[in-house]
Order: sequence, then structure tokens, then C-alpha cells
Amino acid sequence: MTNRKKILIVDDERITTQLVQAFLEPHDFEVVFAYDGVEALEVARAEKPDLILLDIVLPQKDGFDVCEELRSDPDFKDVRIVMFTAKGLSRDIERGRQVGADEYIVKPFSGKNLLAVIKKQLGL
Repeated sequence: MTNRKKILIVDDERITTQLVQAFLEPHDFEVVFAYDGVEALEVARAEKPDLILLDIVLPQKDGFDVCEELRSDPDFKDVRIVMFTAKGLSRDIERGRQVGADEYIVKPFSGKNLLAVIKKQLGL
């Protein structure tokens, strides 16, 4: 029985998900993926992740809508949501806060910063 924390990475760029997976797995995180907003909601509900790294620009449903929908679901009140996006304007960051994101990381990112944010959000 493992106590590993599960992270859902939501990004339509598979190279990004692969890079983040390759970085996180050696730190003993379990990683699952979704590549669009609709799939993100399905995978989140099926996998019950501890934390979601959520891109904003996604096919079908954007990250803001995904975050808002998850925040309206009582099952996800304790799940940490980190916006993980190239959209770094102050209005984007503010909108992320408004829809319930716990943190906001702008790409390109440093692995060290990403890991620090994830550990902080998960209380590790």
C-alpha cells in the first residue's frame, strides 16, 4: 500500500505532460493525464487526484471553466488546483483566483519552482 500523492496533469501539449511526468515521478508522485477540458473533468472524477495542474488553453472546455466546475462540486473542495499556463497576464491570474485556483504557475516554468509549489499545496 502506497501513500503517494496523485497529480492530474491537464494540458493539450503531450510533450509538456511527458516532461512534467518525467520530473515528478522520481519525487514519488503518481501522475495521470487529461488532454482537454471535458476529459479533465472525467479523469478528475474517476481518479480523485490530490492536486491538479491545469492549463487554461484547452480544447472543448478551458481551464477556467474546468476549475469553476470542480470548485462547485463538494467532492473537490479539498483538491488543490494549480493553474499551469503560458497565460501570465495579471487579468488571467486574477481570473484564476476568482474561479478557485489555489496557485498559478506561468510557463515556461522551473522544475524547482514547480516542485516547491506542489509540495506547499499538498502540505509536504
